[in-house]
Amino acid sequence: MASVSTYLNFSDQTEEAFTFYRSVFGGEFQGGISRFGDAPPQEGMPSLAEEDMQLVMNVQLPIMGGHLLMGSDSPPSMGMPVKVGNNYHITLSPDSREEVDRLFHALSDGGKVTMELQDTFWGAYFAMCTDKYGVQWMFNHDS
Repeated sequence: MASVSTYLNFSDQTEEAFTFYRSVFGGEFQGGISRFGDAPPQEGMPSLAEEDMQLVMNVQLPIMGGHLLMGSDSPPSMGMPVKVGNNYHITLSPDSREEVDRLFHALSDGGKVTMELQDTFWGAYFAMCTDKYGVQWMFNHDS
């Protein structure tokens, strides 16, 4: 089923922030906490620094009304420094790859593609862009 969620980025504070959010909203993390060290090595990507291996790659917390709050650390060592304004994405999870393609091309037109459409190691068809108004979007279709 198609859904929309909010994705937050932190500088090495994701686990602390999401533990706080869980204390506010209750519930449990869906699928636990995935860490950067859990991911298989990616061709062409440098190896992770030891201190980055335990950082949060993904965490998901249902908060209310079916809304999913998601997040990850964005360490400067990976070229992803966090500053106010780039620390969130609206995440669209359409029902089909075709709808991902349509939405991605429409929202990235006149904006900036930050990650091209691609199949990922976690089994999703995924992309990211910033639209011409500066709003950041993620597109995720579980294959």
